Amino acid sequence: MKIVHAPMEIGGQVGLFCKELGKFGHQAVGFNYFRAFQNYTENIMLTDQYELMKNFGEALNYFDLFHFHFNMTMIPGMDDLKLIQKAGKPIVMHHWGNDVRMLSMASLHNPYVRIVNAPKESDIKRRLSHVGEYVPIGIVQDHEVYEYVKPYYKEVCILPLAIDVVHSSPAYPDEHESCPLIIHAPTDPLFKGTERIEEAISKLKLEYPLRYIRVEKLAREEALALYRQADLIIDQILCGSYGLVAVEAMALGKPVVAFIREDLIGTFPPELPLCNASPDTLYDVLRTLITSGALRKRKGIEGRKFAEHYHDIRVVGCQLLSIYNRL
Repeated sequence: MKIVHAPMEIGGQVGLFCKELGKFGHQAVGFNYFRAFQNYTENIMLTDQYELMKNFGEALNYFDLFHFHFNMTMIPGMDDLKLIQKAGKPIVMHHWGNDVRMLSMASLHNPYVRIVNAPKESDIKRRLSHVGEYVPIGIVQDHEVYEYVKPYYKEVCILPLAIDVVHSSPAYPDEHESCPLIIHAPTDPLFKGTERIEEAISKLKLEYPLRYIRVEKLAREEALALYRQADLIIDQILCGSYGLVAVEAMALGKPVVAFIREDLIGTFPPELPLCNASPDTLYDVLRTLITSGALRKRKGIEGRKFAEHYHDIRVVGCQLLSIYNRL
């Protein structure tokens, strides 16, 4: 197949998908008009969405399958969906969180959640309704996102976040480290709960020897180099699920702290190794990890195994192909 991913890169996921699909003999290309500080280079970079729109006619003739991301397509207003459907070519839409997350729904299960940098709920619903007319399958990373889009598709598939585990060798924490290094890497501090995290760390610094680094706006390789040095990584404590930082940390063999909503715990594999902490329990969870090097190492080992079994791109790539085959 000839597969196009558009219109933007999402945390390096599109680049991983395209590379893995190529190993199966397919030609997969990612278009990206959004330039991010992580400096992902695996896709075809465009100046803006207008340049992407200019390429649509050629793409429509050339590609067999269209995989769109973030509730967007190649043309503003998503008028291309009708043309792709008319051409008889299959489409999937991949949702990533804040493109569809609605406070009215999220707050029913989660008193901590914050919605930032997201469209209005009326706009989200309007766009989802339009997409659902032409796209039979929606893709999400977990059940936290699943509920927002379920009413709009014939089928919604769970596709876990992906990482190239083979090329991410583990660096397990030293269980004898008496002054552990804690790292938190927020792409959006308000959404991740950074203020509450740093409040807890400030209190713990008064009682225990520890080091803390807040990683922001670094190229991916620079950020990963810092993650390798960590004894403990904190992902996000408001959303109710975990994100890409947690996956990268688990692949490196690091213990990870994140908040998983109680109603969602059963939707993840039972061996999920995350140290579950809400804003109200974060201090106690961190204190336990700070004072037990053996626990940090055990959680790191469990996390690496979890990443290998559920998040490795070789596993996720097969699942993605299975979704395509349903079309």
